[in-house]
Amino acid sequence: MPDPLRVRFTGPLSPFAQSFAIELARHGYRPSAVANQLRLIAHLSRWLQAQHLDARHLTGAVLDKFLATRRAKGYVLWLSARALTPFLDHLRHRGFQLPPPSNSEPSPSEELLDRYRTYLLNVRGIADTTARGYVDTVRPFVVGRARDGQLDWAGLTGADVIAFVHSATRHLAIGSAQLLGTALRSLLTYLHIEGLLRRPLSAAVPSVAGSKHAGLPRALEPGEVERLLAACDRRTRTGRRNFAILMLLVRLGLRAGEVCTLRLDDLDWRAGELIVRGKGNRVERLPLPADVGEALAAYLRRGRPATARGRTVFVRVHAPHRALTSSGIAGAVRTVASRAGVPAVTAHRLRHTVATRLVRAGASLPEISQVLRHRRLLTTAIYAKVDREGLRQLARRWPGGAP
Repeated sequence: MPDPLRVRFTGPLSPFAQSFAIELARHGYRPSAVANQLRLIAHLSRWLQAQHLDARHLTGAVLDKFLATRRAKGYVLWLSARALTPFLDHLRHRGFQLPPPSNSEPSPSEELLDRYRTYLLNVRGIADTTARGYVDTVRPFVVGRARDGQLDWAGLTGADVIAFVHSATRHLAIGSAQLLGTALRSLLTYLHIEGLLRRPLSAAVPSVAGSKHAGLPRALEPGEVERLLAACDRRTRTGRRNFAILMLLVRLGLRAGEVCTLRLDDLDWRAGELIVRGKGNRVERLPLPADVGEALAAYLRRGRPATARGRTVFVRVHAPHRALTSSGIAGAVRTVASRAGVPAVTAHRLRHTVATRLVRAGASLPEISQVLRHRRLLTTAIYAKVDREGLRQLARRWPGGAP
């Protein structure tokens, strides 16, 4: 295995080589990965020296020029700005003041969207993930109002809003189209509050036909759940982590976002409880079943890296060992499902599975609502459809006595 510190350094970045290597190792990078990072920065250092530049000149334009030179020389690895992020972060952590990139001035569209996101978080009290979703959804609408480098709100009409919705929802599923309508109404309300619109236009957003209660919840069969859990190789760190994630989803019906925000301090081992941070910034305590606790303890003892950053329970397998995101949780579920041969499994489908099991065990809708932590009983009502025996008692006989 290569010794990272044997990478030859010349140029203005040489003083940072050793401390950078130590920091990478502390964050869980293997020696080979540390050596690769040092080779990249050594090349950058030589290039800066040839250009008569130093670390103070590491702007976005300079880095783009370096990467273009690297590609022109025939390099096939580490060709994106993302590859340089660990070193730039290292310089910032050491207090090194890097000048902003030359193209860092935000556009009027992004400035408004940033203010809108702040409004969602601080005034509406919406969760950060939901706020980001709203911003991403309405971004095309805001960008479309750009006129000569400015945003034209004075000329916006109800007809413009309707035309945008009709165009944007043409190829969207019902749920996505409804989300767009909700986010757009929220944005138009914000624009009116800020005085950018003289009259409210949120009512001009057309409703999207269809109900989220129209379909039938898709749950896994008991045999499929067992195959999922058995597909986790608990002899490995990754397998222990994925097994603990699946146990939280299958036994407690947590959402992917609730699993990724779970922190070490949220686990009360003595009381047998855990704290869940749910939608709308709700914080609730749930019982910690013994089998779920055993899965979590096995992962924390022999799976979670000692170099993990922060206090979140679940972190990336590969360095840097940062917290898993919601998409990371979803990706872990997909990986296990593919190995188990169970198609179309998502984290939310496992939540449907928990509710369906409760229905079949005879639990009432209010009881299921408490387990899933729904704010409204109407949200839980969709699971009444899977109670086929109960529905059979309500069904009327076909006219004429036919079976």
